[in-house]
Amino acid sequence: MNFKDLATVAGKPGLFKVLKPSRTGVILESMDAKKTKLVAGMSQRVSILSDISIYTLTEEGAEPLESVMQKIEAEFQGDLGLDANPDEAELRAFMKHILPEVDEARVYTSDIKKLITWYKLIREQAPEVLQKSEEKKPEEVKPAKEKEPKTAKETKSGKKSEK
Repeated sequence: MNFKDLATVAGKPGLFKVLKPSRTGVILESMDAKKTKLVAGMSQRVSILSDISIYTLTEEGAEPLESVMQKIEAEFQGDLGLDANPDEAELRAFMKHILPEVDEARVYTSDIKKLITWYKLIREQAPEVLQKSEEKKPEEVKPAKEKEPKTAKETKSGKKSEK
């Protein structure tokens, strides 16, 4: 699983695992303990986590959510050191620590709360997503079967003609 397999739906709390597309939208499964399924239609705003970024003051203008979460994982290993109900100043200090070039005017406190909630949920349900790309085990590539060249006597269906 990776950030392309995770989504958020506007107006719905939590994160969802993308199962498969359907005729009317996409089938999602919640990442909480209930594992409820949901068909998100065209009228619902579904955002894939790999497409989400956090505003920064850098030349690029944004930092991908995936790299921000990987920085959090590398530094804190799950223990964020935040109170159970952190105030705005504590949340902003946490964000500034993780991403010093964050655009504080465009990143709201609610966005930081959402980032922390998503991080905890991903860490609990799919910790392999938080590993850096270099650390992930490369999947074994199986050599493709070499097809035998068709002879002049073979037809399109692969059967030999009886001439």
